[in-house]
Amino acid sequence: MPLLVEKIAEGTVIDHIRAGAGNRVLQVLSASYPLSKMAALIINAPSKKFGRKDIVKIEGVFIDEKTANRIALISPTATLNIIRKSKVADKHHVVMPRALSGLLKCPNPKCITNFERAETTFTHVDNDHLRCRHCERLFAPEELT
Repeated sequence: MPLLVEKIAEGTVIDHIRAGAGNRVLQVLSASYPLSKMAALIINAPSKKFGRKDIVKIEGVFIDEKTANRIALISPTATLNIIRKSKVADKHHVVMPRALSGLLKCPNPKCITNFERAETTFTHVDNDHLRCRHCERLFAPEELT
C-alpha cells in the first residue's frame, strides 16, 4: 500500500531515519525552529535498504548545520532532502562531525561544564562513542541527545 502524505512546496524531508527515532528528530527540530506550517512524521515506513524507517517532512524549514549534527547523533543514516518548488533541489547525508561544541550537555554530574561557564565539546571517537573534552568520559550518542 503506498504512503499518502501531501507534498510540500518548500522545506525539508528527512528520510532514512532509524526506525523509532523519528519522534526524537522531530523534538530536535521543534526546539530549533517554529513548526508553524505543515509537519509530518511517518513511523515504520517500509524501506528496501533498512527494512523499516521513519520520515519527517517539514514545510518552510531549511535545516542548518548545527541541527543536522544533532540529527546525525540520533540517526547517522538520515538523508536531508531540500525541497524547492515541490521538487528535490538538493540531497545529502548527515555526517557525524569530528567535534561537537556547545550543542550538548555533559551527562556526567561531576563534569566541570555543569558547574562553571565552560562550553561543552565532545569528540567523535567511533560510531558508538563520543568523549567529553573536560571530564574525558565516553558516552553513547543516545546519552547526549
